[in-house]
Amino acid sequence: MGIDKRALNFLVIIMLSFATFWWTFFIFHTPFELDVVLSVILIRMVSSFVIFSDYSLSWSKASQKTFLIKSFVYIVAFFVYMPIFYGKVRFSFLLSELFLYLFAINFSMYMYYYLMNRSRVTKTKSVVIYGAGRAGIKLESEFANSQYKVKYFIDDDIIIQNRSIDSIQVISKHKLKEKIGNDKLDLLVIAMPSASQDRIKEIYDNLSEYFKHIQILPSLDEILEGRDFTAQLKNISVEDLLARHPKDLDKSRISSFIKDKTILITGAGGSIGSEISRQCERYGAKKLILLDHSEYNLYAIASEIQKVDTALVMQSVVNREFLDETFKKYRPQIVIHAAAYKHVPLVEANIQEAILNNVVGTKNVIDMSIKYGVEKFVMISTDKAVRPTNVMGTTKRICELYAQNVVSLENSNGNGTDIVAVRFGNVLGSSGSVIPKFKSQIENGQNITVTHPDITRYFMLIPEACELVLQAGAIGSGGELFILDMGEPIKIVDLACKMIELSGRVDIQIEFTGLRPGEKLYEELLIDESDTKTPYESITVAKPTKYDIDKLNRDIEELLTCEDKLAKLKGIVPEFNHQPN
Repeated sequence: MGIDKRALNFLVIIMLSFATFWWTFFIFHTPFELDVVLSVILIRMVSSFVIFSDYSLSWSKASQKTFLIKSFVYIVAFFVYMPIFYGKVRFSFLLSELFLYLFAINFSMYMYYYLMNRSRVTKTKSVVIYGAGRAGIKLESEFANSQYKVKYFIDDDIIIQNRSIDSIQVISKHKLKEKIGNDKLDLLVIAMPSASQDRIKEIYDNLSEYFKHIQILPSLDEILEGRDFTAQLKNISVEDLLARHPKDLDKSRISSFIKDKTILITGAGGSIGSEISRQCERYGAKKLILLDHSEYNLYAIASEIQKVDTALVMQSVVNREFLDETFKKYRPQIVIHAAAYKHVPLVEANIQEAILNNVVGTKNVIDMSIKYGVEKFVMISTDKAVRPTNVMGTTKRICELYAQNVVSLENSNGNGTDIVAVRFGNVLGSSGSVIPKFKSQIENGQNITVTHPDITRYFMLIPEACELVLQAGAIGSGGELFILDMGEPIKIVDLACKMIELSGRVDIQIEFTGLRPGEKLYEELLIDESDTKTPYESITVAKPTKYDIDKLNRDIEELLTCEDKLAKLKGIVPEFNHQPN
């Protein structure tokens, strides 16, 4: 049976005290006094037992706090026995022995900790950590038990450059390039959770050629407490390089808009609708009515939403009668309308269904919101509604017109349903977008297909786009068409090249297939430049377009029954310039 390690603590006190006293008596050229030594040992043992249960501290799990506790315990003991021997034993003698003992006990503990925790793994790979802050230091300690050897820290702070952490040198980017030369190290870890997307992109552009792989820590909001940072590292992705993080996100405004409200979300299982649902849960909604005509999508999002009362409605927005029953039953205070057909070529091939789902479906949801006194209705629109070249964009433009004109601005502002629309471009990683398609092609070893070398698109991360949608909804008072700042447009061919580069595949090429039906080279967010600023730089308001609501209702009825639907779409949206390609 093994000895209780807590008892070993007292054995260590006895042995080290005898050793340090013997040496101190020897240095001071005084005879060894056993009664003094035994008295000090007894007081030290009592202090270790009483103060912070020092005797039970695990040396193999020692931390900085453990070392401080050890020092505190024996300094307290010193102030107990020092008055007892004052006048009998020189003060300098006792103080010298104390310092020697503190060094001996802490050095012994550190050596034990080091021997018990030193890595038995053979170091076969090299890693450089960008960021010598708390996250970087934590990663360095975790890499100790891995196959990776930390070669350098990189930090932009010139104050700590040319210093070292655990004998690992802290250097600049420029110095690293000089040291590596033409070689390639295995891994670069960007250990800066608060770094902006621009900063991450700058680091990647500067150093990617010097490393086989680059990984990053999640953002501060995404880091899981209690888990090792090395387990949370992720490969740098095209989303990390292209994502835009709005600096004026007003989470308190969003929270006051969502908290304790009953919210109906149409298209709740789609890319946008599902993220809206998650964020409404996060911001403290009272109840969520998740409406989607896809059984699987509804099931998938329902399995994620656990912290808020949820009603699942498997229904199409086209069915006005069923929609009426849903509004009557749940009486939502806020409606967020994300249900729509969005895939341009599919809509071109199914014009009748697109008109029904996008135009009639949106009209139904708006009409029910007004009928049942919904406080605020928020419609998700698209940049393809601006000077549309395809049926999908034109149907969404009709939805914008209906949303802007069905309730006049004078009758809104708290006296009716505040109806607003939010227009933005592509979201990174949404179903049907180019990024999942490109990833699939790369994984399958296929060449990436791009429709045209000059085609460009706006991009934003789904969570950030959805938060801005909620923020726009919070500030809307009715009749506004909000435009989200999407930054600069990105060439799709550059996106494809970046994804091939990140994959490390040298066998993947790019093939140009020609523009698809209804597709245009450049997307726009404004019809004209007469937009209005809001309190937030990321959100502007487009100039309202007046359209007599009675005429628009008649035009929509005619659109459903007429033979030449493209001509009628052109009649409602004069800027529609159909490009079947």
